[in-house]
Amino acid sequence: MAEVIRMPKMSDTMTEGVIVSWLKQVGDDIKSGDILAEVETDKATMELENFVKGTLLHIGIPAGGSVPVDALIAIVGQKGEDISALLETGAGTPAKAEEPKTEEPKAETTTTTETSVAASSTPQTHTIANTDDGRVKASPLAKKIAEEKGIALNQIAGSGDGGRIVKRDVETFTPNKAAATTSAAGAPAYNIPAVVGTESYEEVPVSQMRKVIARRLSDSLFTAPHFFLTMEINMDNVTAARKTINADGDVKISVNDFIVKAVAASLRKNPKVNSSWLGDKIRYNHHIHVGVAVAIEDGLIVPVVKFADNKSLSHISAEVKQLADKAKNKKLQPNEFEGNTFTISNLGMYGIEEFTAIINPPDACILAVGGSKETVIVENGQMKVATIMKVTLSCDHRVVDGAIGSTFLKTLKELLENPVKLLV
Repeated sequence: MAEVIRMPKMSDTMTEGVIVSWLKQVGDDIKSGDILAEVETDKATMELENFVKGTLLHIGIPAGGSVPVDALIAIVGQKGEDISALLETGAGTPAKAEEPKTEEPKAETTTTTETSVAASSTPQTHTIANTDDGRVKASPLAKKIAEEKGIALNQIAGSGDGGRIVKRDVETFTPNKAAATTSAAGAPAYNIPAVVGTESYEEVPVSQMRKVIARRLSDSLFTAPHFFLTMEINMDNVTAARKTINADGDVKISVNDFIVKAVAASLRKNPKVNSSWLGDKIRYNHHIHVGVAVAIEDGLIVPVVKFADNKSLSHISAEVKQLADKAKNKKLQPNEFEGNTFTISNLGMYGIEEFTAIINPPDACILAVGGSKETVIVENGQMKVATIMKVTLSCDHRVVDGAIGSTFLKTLKELLENPVKLLV
């Protein structure tokens, strides 16, 4: 008997998927374990595994098409089996599918025809009426209106007696009609040259990942009452420790690895920050899973270093590099980008000194990390140069209060300024 294959839910936030390509075609014999297609989710491009033995009888959505979770995408059965009943009952019609696409979406460029900005380059002259002493003749009302509009009277041609400027002359005057202006002394007219250019734009389809980023972060920003706490941290000792470790070890440790380790240790000492708002209750997580935001072509994804407080610096370094590479190649599996209890967003490598981040649900907090910068500070009454890094903690005020967030940052500062404590 024919069986329906539906779009599976491949991540906790997935609502629809895009069929990137079919690896099997109608008429192919398939067995359990075969890969039917590649599916783009909101997080990554993943392989769709088959669990039914038989012949692929029907493909419900072509490559490039989008369907919601649970919609029919294929039918598998015995060769020659009648599947018309399944199709007639609507089992093969997606509840919410986009128009089928037979090729990858292409950028759409629209260009207008050349347009002249100036109405005309033909010189125009106006007869300006003057009194014997050189003043422009205009009615009091016309003068008042011109002053309110910021129009010089010597630009307006009068239509009243003797070239006198009246109300209607000011009200109907437009600068475009005054391409040339002649002074009272008979100075030559100056023409505004025509400016010709083209207008163009580009439109590209929104990816599944970008759709989810837009929805989730909008929900977070407009639902969770954010507040922000900023602190400066002296990174001299981290810089020295990193230099020593990297000089002797096979594993190269980054500043971000120190931050991940220090955040995990700080969460262990401040467990109320390691929490989530669930509406009618607050979840205080006993495990510490630190999400590390990674920028990829389609947007932002957050691989998760699980049980980060129990891992060494070298373990964290290797795992973060591996997860980042998989993220950029869209090879992350759901268990590698789900379950975060706290998130770090580091833009220091881009030269950003300080910023605020939107909380990444379901976390109660996110740490925005800026770049380290040599700065003159005062220590024990003496000026010295130190490497300073600014961090900003975004907090969900429904869960974390100012004092709790501040205590967390104080712990983080102590650990990073004395990184030997991270080795204990």
